[in-house]
Amino acid sequence: MNIITALTKQFGLQDWQVENTIKLIDEGNTIPFIARYRKEAHGTLDDQVLRDLSDRLEYLRNLDKRRQEIANSIETQEAMTPEIAKVIEDAQTLAELEDIYRPFKPKRRTRASIAKEKGLQPLADQILKQEIDCMTPIELAEQYINEEKDVNTAQDALAGACDIIAEHISDNADIRRRLKNLFSVVGVLQSKNQKDEDSVYSLYYDFSQKIEKLAGHQILAIDRGEKEGFLKVSVTLERPKAMSVIESIMLKNNNSPCTQTVKEAGEDAYDRLIYPSVEREIRSMLTEKATTSAIKVFASNLRPLLLCPPVKNKITMGLDPGYRTGCKVAVVDKTGRVLDTGVIYITHSEAQKVQAQKYIADLIKKYDVEIIAIGNGTASKETEIFTSELLKQIPQKVSYMVVSEAGASVYSASKLAAQEFPQFDVSLRSAVSIARRLQDPLSELVKIEPKAIGVGQYQHDMPKKELEAALDGVVEDCVNSVGADLNTASPSLLSRIAGINSTVAQNIVTYREENGAYTSRAQIKKVPKLGAKTFEQCAGFLRVAESKNVLDNTGVHPESYDAAKKLLQLCGYDLKDAKGGNIAELSNKIEELGANSIANQLEIGEPTLRDIERELLKPGRDPRDELPPPLLRTDVMEMKDLKSGMELVGTVRNVIDFGAFVDIGVHQDGLVHISQITNKFIKHPSEVLKVGDIVKVWVMEVDVDRKRISLTMKQPKES
Repeated sequence: MNIITALTKQFGLQDWQVENTIKLIDEGNTIPFIARYRKEAHGTLDDQVLRDLSDRLEYLRNLDKRRQEIANSIETQEAMTPEIAKVIEDAQTLAELEDIYRPFKPKRRTRASIAKEKGLQPLADQILKQEIDCMTPIELAEQYINEEKDVNTAQDALAGACDIIAEHISDNADIRRRLKNLFSVVGVLQSKNQKDEDSVYSLYYDFSQKIEKLAGHQILAIDRGEKEGFLKVSVTLERPKAMSVIESIMLKNNNSPCTQTVKEAGEDAYDRLIYPSVEREIRSMLTEKATTSAIKVFASNLRPLLLCPPVKNKITMGLDPGYRTGCKVAVVDKTGRVLDTGVIYITHSEAQKVQAQKYIADLIKKYDVEIIAIGNGTASKETEIFTSELLKQIPQKVSYMVVSEAGASVYSASKLAAQEFPQFDVSLRSAVSIARRLQDPLSELVKIEPKAIGVGQYQHDMPKKELEAALDGVVEDCVNSVGADLNTASPSLLSRIAGINSTVAQNIVTYREENGAYTSRAQIKKVPKLGAKTFEQCAGFLRVAESKNVLDNTGVHPESYDAAKKLLQLCGYDLKDAKGGNIAELSNKIEELGANSIANQLEIGEPTLRDIERELLKPGRDPRDELPPPLLRTDVMEMKDLKSGMELVGTVRNVIDFGAFVDIGVHQDGLVHISQITNKFIKHPSEVLKVGDIVKVWVMEVDVDRKRISLTMKQPKES
């Protein structure tokens, strides 16, 4: 297989783009570095396309490796023919290759192998020929009676030959390919209840759907229901349709006395060998397709969550709600440093609630708290109501926001949290984390295993390796798109910067603690184990606000510093002007001189020129600042306050296959079904919505008992 041609066709790219990208990957460059600093080489492909291309490159290389292994094995068996060599070469997937290899793969003892040991292969071959003028199968079988080999009758011989024929049919790659295609098009997946009790899987207690119409969330729900013993699942296909495929390939369409025997062996092959195997493969294919889709949804949800705009320069209080153990409180300063911690009890008694109000009011006054972050877990509703009531009673202007606390408990109990806050118990660490999540979501969430953040569906059922690779890629892309301040970033954040591993990240922080704040990017070259290649990969993503060189606080890579200085000179400026923000006319001057002409003079590409221009105009900029700010609240409603047709503004908390969950300030998120998102047809809600979006919705239906809220984004027509 020509891998470059295959990738070019799949991704709709040109040969040079694919060739250069493969070369860059093979040279050990990271995806963020390639995406940001080698744009001319690959034609400004974004990080997601580059990541997908890298994954597909690995798959195709593994495919070629397996292709060679199979070819070598068949050649060793002296069974290779030009025909087999061609189908091996033409195979496009690992599944196709394994089907081709099936007849040659060493097998455990089967009914067919036992029959072969008894010398019945020639009989099977004679029957398979289906010659018009041959003897009947039973007459042919009489010639193979051999009591020494336990073939005592003609019927014994014929039965053994039929076992060989059945396995031969089962091993036919063309039959299996056509049957799998048939199953995929007209097959039906059915599920029945295994237990006579209500469960979350009751929707699938008598369920039937064509395979091609199954949605990913249905497949994952059925898989889990089967795993937990609630469902019995099968994939069915009308048997005559399956047999017509086998017969069209195996029968000679003549009046041979052997044709009926081959037909019966085909039925045995289908029932005993092919159907169970193909059913497993179809189920596996469905699960793989569903998990791949779910991982993509998870990744697409994680990206905007990580890139949620930070609430900067606000003294913040974090509340980690709870019933029995109380609500944990933490106050952090504008940089996230812990100022105070405590525990309040708002659900135990009225006296304790009054005491809690005084305690929180005193903390707000003492530390000038400006904003409160409330975790959305157990007792969140009561805590939100408590907070809302308190804010009405105090003179200070304080707002709050309910934040997802998914993964907070995982972080709190981690070795990292213990190192960061050895003086606090696990519950107080959660309150600190919740406060910091509002101040800077990215810096806090990188401390948590991505799959524990919980913005997907069925994440615990996903293949661990694939899920972690996809989510780690998203975290890496997000961190590098924002950059990290060398003088404030934690080891967790630094370890996500391109080229930096956890050891080097810790070394960067240790060097900072021992030698004081970094004063330039180049200074990190003195950090142990940070070599030239690592510096090349990471330098552009690190920021040093304290540096005398303004370029050290931008996304301009050190390799382009000379080009940046020359650009400023050509336009009549210098670095001091850039640091002082006195280059407002830079873009106009570039247009006057001609971007292409300047790029040629600087010996860089135009994409790099535009990146340098953008960075010089806004040194130290945070791309998240350009996004809409998070929705803050001062009051709370209850579900009973909701009425059909009511207009509300909410925050998208999760996007899944069948819709999106929106926080509308009543503790219980409402569901906007995919059919209620837009008047246009969409295949997936992610085409319109992403986590963190602020949206206007209308209430359709409220079920207080089942705690369900149905919302629509389609404005109701006025009556």
